Amino acid sequence: MLIKGYMGAIQDIWLSYGNTASSLGNVPGSLSAYIIGAPLKIWLSPWAPMGFLIFLHIGSFLLFDSVIKKIFDPQIRLVFMVIYWLNPWFLFENTLWNPSYLSFFTALHFWTAFQMQHKKSFLYSFLHLLAIGMAMQLHYSWPILAVISSFLFYRGIIKIHWLGLITSAVVILISLIPYLQESLINQGIPKNEGNESDGRYIGWGGVHVYPVLKAFYYWLRYASFLFTNKIVLGASFNALSANTLVQTVTLYSWRGLLFAMGGLSLLFTLKANYAAWIKIKPFITRKNAAAELSHEKWLLLYVVGTLFAVLLSSALSPIIFSFWHLLIVFPIALFPVLSFVNDWAKNNEKKLPKYLLLIFCYFMLVNLVAANDSKKYSYSLSYSQQAMAYIQEQNLQEPD
Repeated sequence: MLIKGYMGAIQDIWLSYGNTASSLGNVPGSLSAYIIGAPLKIWLSPWAPMGFLIFLHIGSFLLFDSVIKKIFDPQIRLVFMVIYWLNPWFLFENTLWNPSYLSFFTALHFWTAFQMQHKKSFLYSFLHLLAIGMAMQLHYSWPILAVISSFLFYRGIIKIHWLGLITSAVVILISLIPYLQESLINQGIPKNEGNESDGRYIGWGGVHVYPVLKAFYYWLRYASFLFTNKIVLGASFNALSANTLVQTVTLYSWRGLLFAMGGLSLLFTLKANYAAWIKIKPFITRKNAAAELSHEKWLLLYVVGTLFAVLLSSALSPIIFSFWHLLIVFPIALFPVLSFVNDWAKNNEKKLPKYLLLIFCYFMLVNLVAANDSKKYSYSLSYSQQAMAYIQEQNLQEPD
């Protein structure tokens, strides 16, 4: 993505397609070039697109928070801030690759859907579909958002302004014209020859069951402390001491802590999801469409639509999902936990700050280690120096 951005900023070449996907061709559209290249036009530094990414992440939090404050008690807003904004699942992927940008469009999709529950609006309908269309130009997990919208519409809990929706569809289609033109010339763009899905078919995941179970596992795992193995197994602690025994003891103590916390929190997440299911089960079908829904029940129906979309996508997919394939739903996976904690805190109001402080300290510890000693990050490496060296290798530095 950095290369595409520099090509646009320096050479004024804006590629009409994005990264190559696991089983399909390149992601359609120029968005992945512009979200990197546009900040570089303002400030030609590798830090410019990183700053814009952080700006989008802040925007995603504010969109989620603006809805959560209308649903839960004030202290739950603080819970969400900690388990979302400081979550190692979230911060570890704070790099210039397409899944890192999805949280903003998930937030925009969620926020607009919440605004659409009572009245038709041209603007909200326009932005709602635009969120799906822009996610499509970043990652092939975008159908999950489309399925969520379809479920919400089926359930009758969003009201669509059709002119707004059609206008948004036209804008998205216009933005894809360069990609469609390029695809007619270069047949390799919409296809990925020799990929892992060769010989498979639509519905392969459902037939083999395991991919669906794994997708559900990731759904639970996103809301737990069982983080990616790049965090859990990535640290070496070589800088801690030159003594091999000290390194070994520290390493396995660290892994033991992460696995213990991860396992316990996974059970908690399962319990929270079960409690959410019991609470919302009577309202899932249109049979009770006339029943008045609280904001919390609306949110839980959004969760049901998201989980259904995840399971459906994994069943139809010809590949087995890895954790990054479903990062688009990471923020939504936190909502059952918020609902459960909100109910629990009504009788344990004084205990919540103590538990939240422990989680805050634990997240900070994990983030500190992951940022300095993991498979992706190291205290001994400089992002800007590495980025500039790579750019120079590609002969994309700014001319004198």
